[in-house]
Amino acid sequence: MPSSNCPENLKTILVCSDGSEGSNAALAQALSLAKECGSKIHLLQVVAIIPEFEASAMDLMVLVGEEVSRQLAAIKADAASMGVDLETRMSRGVSVAGTILEEAEEIKPDLIIMGRYGRTGLERLLVGSVTARVIGHSPFNVLVVPKGATIAFDRILVGSDGSPYGQAAFAAALDLARGRESKLFGVSVATEEGEISRTQDIVHRMMAAANQAGMPFQGSMPQGVAADHGIVQAAIKNEVDLIVVGSHGRTGLKRLLMGSVTERVIGQSPCPVLVVKKKS
Repeated sequence: MPSSNCPENLKTILVCSDGSEGSNAALAQALSLAKECGSKIHLLQVVAIIPEFEASAMDLMVLVGEEVSRQLAAIKADAASMGVDLETRMSRGVSVAGTILEEAEEIKPDLIIMGRYGRTGLERLLVGSVTARVIGHSPFNVLVVPKGATIAFDRILVGSDGSPYGQAAFAAALDLARGRESKLFGVSVATEEGEISRTQDIVHRMMAAANQAGMPFQGSMPQGVAADHGIVQAAIKNEVDLIVVGSHGRTGLKRLLMGSVTERVIGQSPCPVLVVKKKS
C-alpha cells in the first residue's frame, strides 16, 4: 500500500544509470521512493557505441556488456530484497541521450530520475550533458538528483516566470504538496526594475491558488539578480527538499547551448530539481 507521503500516480519510474557514483546515488534514492510508493522501476544503462572503434574493439565491447549485465543483476537482486519491482534494461547506442529517449517512449514512465553527475558551474552549463539532452527532448517529467541529496516533499519551492511552463510547474508543485503537510514556497525573480510589478503579480496569483487549496504558502520576489541565482538562493534560505521548475520545451542545439534558467538551477541546486513538462 503506497504511503500517504507519495506523489499520486507514480506507478512507473525510469532510472537512467551510467554506473557512476552520481547515478548510483540517484538510484538509491529512487529505490527508497519506489519502496515507499509501491512503484515499479525500469533501470536503464546505455553502453555508448563509438563507431570508429567498434570493429577493432569488439572483444572489449563484449566484456563491457558482460560487466554491465552483472552489475544490473546485482542491483535487481538488491531491489528484490527491498520488495521493489525492478526491471533492468541494457541498450547500446551511438547517442546515449537518444537511446534513453527511445526507451522512455516505449516505457512511458510517470517520472524519469537521473543523477547530476557532480558537475557544477560553467562546465555543467555548457557541456551538453546527457541529462540536459534528455530534459530538452523528453515529454516526461525529469527529476535530477545531486549526489548526497535525498528525495523528499516536505518543503517544496517552485520557481515561475508566469509563462505557461511556469504555471505547469506551479500546478505540479501544488499537486505534490496537496494531501500532505508540506510547506510550499514560490519565487519569481525580477532581474530588472521593470519586471517588479510582473513578478509581484505572479507571486500573488500563486499565493491565491495555494490559499484556495488550503496549502501553507510563502512567496518571495528577489530583485536585481539572475533568475537561477534568485531561485537557488531562495531554496537554500528556506532549506527546501525539492525545487520545481518548468521547461520551455526547446530542442536541438539552441536548447542545449543557451544556458537556460532550468539548466543553471540544476547545476547549482543542493537539492533535487523536478523539471515539469507542459502537457500539450
